[in-house]
Amino acid sequence: MENRPLKITETALRDAHQSLMATRMTTEQMLPIIDKMDQVGYHAVECWGGATFDASLRFLKEDPWERLRKFRDGFKHTKLQMLFRGQNILGYNHYADDVVEYFVQKSIANGIDIIRIFDCLNDLRNLKTAVDACRREKGHSQIALSYTLGDAYTLDYWIDVAKRIEDMGADSICIKDMAGLLLPYEAGRLVGALKENVILPIELHTHYTSGTASMSCLKAVEAGCDMIDTAISPLALGTSQPATEVMVETFRGTPYDTGLDQNLLAEICAYFAPIREEALSGGLLSTKVLGVDINTLRYQVPGGMLSNMVSQLKEQNAEDKFEEVLQEIPRVRRDLGEPPLVTPSSQIVGTQAVLNVLMGERYKAATRETRGILLGRYGQTVKPFNPEVVEKVLGADQDQAITCRPADLIEPQLEKLEKEMKEWKQQDEDVLSYALFPDQAVDFFKFRAAQQTGVDPDLADTEHGSYPV
Repeated sequence: MENRPLKITETALRDAHQSLMATRMTTEQMLPIIDKMDQVGYHAVECWGGATFDASLRFLKEDPWERLRKFRDGFKHTKLQMLFRGQNILGYNHYADDVVEYFVQKSIANGIDIIRIFDCLNDLRNLKTAVDACRREKGHSQIALSYTLGDAYTLDYWIDVAKRIEDMGADSICIKDMAGLLLPYEAGRLVGALKENVILPIELHTHYTSGTASMSCLKAVEAGCDMIDTAISPLALGTSQPATEVMVETFRGTPYDTGLDQNLLAEICAYFAPIREEALSGGLLSTKVLGVDINTLRYQVPGGMLSNMVSQLKEQNAEDKFEEVLQEIPRVRRDLGEPPLVTPSSQIVGTQAVLNVLMGERYKAATRETRGILLGRYGQTVKPFNPEVVEKVLGADQDQAITCRPADLIEPQLEKLEKEMKEWKQQDEDVLSYALFPDQAVDFFKFRAAQQTGVDPDLADTEHGSYPV
């Protein structure tokens, strides 16, 4: 059998601490180990995007763009990767094409090499603008399939989507298993089918939530998977990824040998170990996210969505309704066209399920976001909506439902945004921070100005709200 070395994408600087520590690792905590990480020979280091942008502004009082530039300065030999939510960019709403294009341009200009682009409904119309912009900027565009289970999600469905991704001009495909639902033998079957039908490289991103991730990676690699996402061991397992050192050792001496040096990885592990211990002792890292949660497989609910739901029930003194809400989630998901449960669809389905249970009547009240899904404002779901739910929630507003790409209805926004925030602007990128998170960005701009003028930043006029992990 010919050698086919496996490539590793390290997630310690983005998804690992997002999954385990609510994205609270600071830039200063990361910088000292970058030189060592740069020597490993990773395929890429995922270090930006996802929730890091929001958390930097909202909680850490950091400029996410400055973080990226520092990463780029430190990583001389390693590609940098980010996660990008299609037309949502890094926010929770759809933005105009001019904002999406400018964000891609500035991300690559500041140091990103690979942009992993996904849509919560797998509606490829919501990805095209970002993919085209990435190609223009000479970046690597990787489109992610938001993996989920359900009647509609057959092998033929995934093959069809993969072929359409290839036709769009993407450079690679990622199977994004955000909830740990991809079981080992199914991983082998899925990867094998994709490799038979497309020529693009395939990457597997999965979470350990259900306890099967390492086995799923093993079967995927044997079936032809080219790259896998892993996290250095202090930041691995639980709701994070498989451990880098374990997967490197698993494939040592096989045709898939990564060639990565365990001595170097041990040094990186030793660096992150006290950061993990500090997070544990400080309550930032909860033991609840470190174990196996079998409810993930029972109800197809990602770990982050479960913790959000528990928090919502606690606020309402209704923790005894937990099991009832878990059973309601799959019903709401079916009503709303069976979307994959990933940001923001996971929050929409979860919140509506909580509401249905607490109100004692299904859809007696519906959130604005539930109405948005039923009106087509997020894109097209793989299955039709429950007509009874559409009637109850929308009533006469059904006539306002859209069938086009949602962003086609959004006028260009950049010029207006530039005018709104010009008093705060110190760099081109500031308008993009403002576009995605206006309140948090202005808070940060005030903090930055106070720092620059010598005022105690803690006394600056800033307010920080809650953050959906």
